[in-house]
Amino acid sequence: MSLFIGDETGSSVSEDLSSNSTDCESSNSTQSEKKADLAGPGIGNYEELEGVLPRDYHPLLTPKETQKAIFQLRRYIEDNLCKELGLMMVQVPLIVDSESGVNDMLDRDGSRTPIQFHISNDRGKHPIDAQIVQAATKWKRVALKQFDCRPGEGLCTDMRAVRKDYFLDHDHSAYVDQWDWERAITPEQRNLEFLKSVVRKIWKVLVGAEKFAQELFPELRTPRYPNLPEELTFMHAEEILALYPDLPRKRRETVILQKYPAIFIIGIGWPLKDGYPHEMRAADYDDWITDTSKETSRDTHGLNGDILVWNHVTQRRHELSSMGIRVNAETLRQQLEMSTLLENLRFPYHQAIINNQIPLSIGGGIGQSRTLMLLLRKAHLGEVSVTVWPKILKEMCAKKNIFVLE
Repeated sequence: MSLFIGDETGSSVSEDLSSNSTDCESSNSTQSEKKADLAGPGIGNYEELEGVLPRDYHPLLTPKETQKAIFQLRRYIEDNLCKELGLMMVQVPLIVDSESGVNDMLDRDGSRTPIQFHISNDRGKHPIDAQIVQAATKWKRVALKQFDCRPGEGLCTDMRAVRKDYFLDHDHSAYVDQWDWERAITPEQRNLEFLKSVVRKIWKVLVGAEKFAQELFPELRTPRYPNLPEELTFMHAEEILALYPDLPRKRRETVILQKYPAIFIIGIGWPLKDGYPHEMRAADYDDWITDTSKETSRDTHGLNGDILVWNHVTQRRHELSSMGIRVNAETLRQQLEMSTLLENLRFPYHQAIINNQIPLSIGGGIGQSRTLMLLLRKAHLGEVSVTVWPKILKEMCAKKNIFVLE
């Protein structure tokens, strides 16, 4: 099966096109939508966003109450993540050396690049070319060795990053805050059941955080915004495609969330039966190539996934976490080759994996502002975090009773 990169598509796509011209036009439209759907958030202009923002929004907490809730919830989630997963809180970098290969590229099509700058240092004698991190995905795995973490032990960070290539809407910002975590594992734990067991522990923390927030502020408990379900539904991306073969990825997620309001989608990055991955995934952190057919009894790949929920305030899909079992030496090389990125093997980070110099691991990122926005029943990320927003967005939000922090 061919991997979709750039303007190329898997051969199975063109082979399925009907000779009927009308059907061809429809199929071409569907494939174009699927291709465009891989690119990112999905809202591409502010006219569209204006129609997406809720019309009858009234925040349940004042700005002052919101700030109190934010810091209480952060402590609750950090403490309980560490307790459930055997983690410890550690410091995390905001900038990294460009030559290290540690920065997270987010995807493999080159569309999201980090902010880079030159530090002249000592009048140019010992300069450093640095980047602002987009996520701490790779750094965390290296840090497992630095902090001598054994299998069952790991670390959690209060990560801050900048992603300059996002379209700024109601739940995507240039400023990113995450609980980035990583845990050392054994070779035997590189399987779907172990992945699911870790996901369930994370879900337990998020459900508990919602209850904790409502104990602090009972006004958050309202029939208008139902609570998260106690149990998370697990589905493979291939299963969801089979249910909705003609829909692009984000629409498939939206439809499945109407039936299951909280879901963990497994297997993100490997090309599905329609020739497209559920979403683009970087080739050098999550393992999306491992064959899991023996565990699922169907043609499936990947030891990673995303937690998505239905947001009752925005009436939209809402991603909370991306995570997975990380590549080992074998799957790193396979994924880089499949993505035509073998030249990345020159980086120290990649060499450390190839030479088994850093631990096998599982890890992920939980969006802080995304989670707080959901639990505090907010319509916009800007109500729980301070960052830059364009004037057009702030004015649009104000008309809908949404006031972002500045």
